[in-house]
Amino acid sequence: MPAEKPTRRQVAADVMTAVALLTVDIGLAGNLLMDQTGSPWRLPVSLAVAAAIAVPLALRRYRPFGAFIVIVALSAPAAALGLLWDPFVATACALYTLTLGARRELAARAMACAAAATVVAAAVGDLPLPGGAWWYVLALPLLGGAWRWALNVRERRDQEARLERQREHQVLVDERLRIARELHDVMTHGMGLIAVKASVANHLARNRPEEALDALRVIEATSRQALTETRRLLGVLREDTGPAPVPTLGGLTELAERAAMAGVDVELSVEGGDDLPEPVELAAYRIVQEAVTNVVKHAAPARCRVNVLAGRGVVTIEVTDDGHGAPSPATSPGHGIIGMRERVTMYGGRFAAGPLPDGGFQVNATLRYEEAL
Repeated sequence: MPAEKPTRRQVAADVMTAVALLTVDIGLAGNLLMDQTGSPWRLPVSLAVAAAIAVPLALRRYRPFGAFIVIVALSAPAAALGLLWDPFVATACALYTLTLGARRELAARAMACAAAATVVAAAVGDLPLPGGAWWYVLALPLLGGAWRWALNVRERRDQEARLERQREHQVLVDERLRIARELHDVMTHGMGLIAVKASVANHLARNRPEEALDALRVIEATSRQALTETRRLLGVLREDTGPAPVPTLGGLTELAERAAMAGVDVELSVEGGDDLPEPVELAAYRIVQEAVTNVVKHAAPARCRVNVLAGRGVVTIEVTDDGHGAPSPATSPGHGIIGMRERVTMYGGRFAAGPLPDGGFQVNATLRYEEAL
């Protein structure tokens, strides 16, 4: 059964284990068999078997099942004939490696096979050591421990793999939610301007066609820009494209110009923000964009004041208009208000939006971030 290609460190560890076990077997054979004049064949055969077991033991990661079969086939008869005295250490190592990568059913059968070989060797063996077959009893706990250890390692690795897949899935979900939020902001802003100007063009088409043409030009320019931004965002969903360019606070000037085309005179003030983290700057831009879009949809024609102050780990945003078309507090908030509140919550800030006592509407938001050292 082929296995994954082992690393150099794993192969080196396996070779060192095989050499160490071979050294122990040679030492035991030399001490216990060299004086047996009645069976002179035992010593060279013991050394040959130990060397034959060391080879598949060192290479067991390349063919775990084959190495296990060879090692069991050599260890059990050698132990029964009194040629090996270690309690199936090589078998335990091969069983551990096999259990890590094999099916659970195959790993369980391998454990049963190793245990059966140990019992048979103990029953028919002739071990020339004091105490006889008790030495084989150590093999069963050793094999069971190696098998259980491998199962635990395997379960832990499977759990880590599942957690990694869940993490990757969550990253994908979060990215799709981010794209959905960005698409909402882009389309809401663009379609808001288009809707306002289309309404104006409809009313002026007969009596003042020149102004209607101006409104149509604004619709054309706004729709083109919205389409461009939408294509950039959708490009993120393609595997062969990079992330879409992220709007910055510097783009608020262009945002104010587009709002002016729709009848909202924006007075813009931006202080700081040169070293803002990219996600924070994007959130600030989108909050201002959504607030200005709401002014265009509900209060135009109107004047609007936008203040953005960034510094010392806090971004403060205030958008105030003097119009009279904002929704009343009793009206359920739309996706725009909800989206702004969600962005603020992500950065541990505060958000408030509502009508002013003297008319108009105001949006206040703060975003918190860690300053770069």
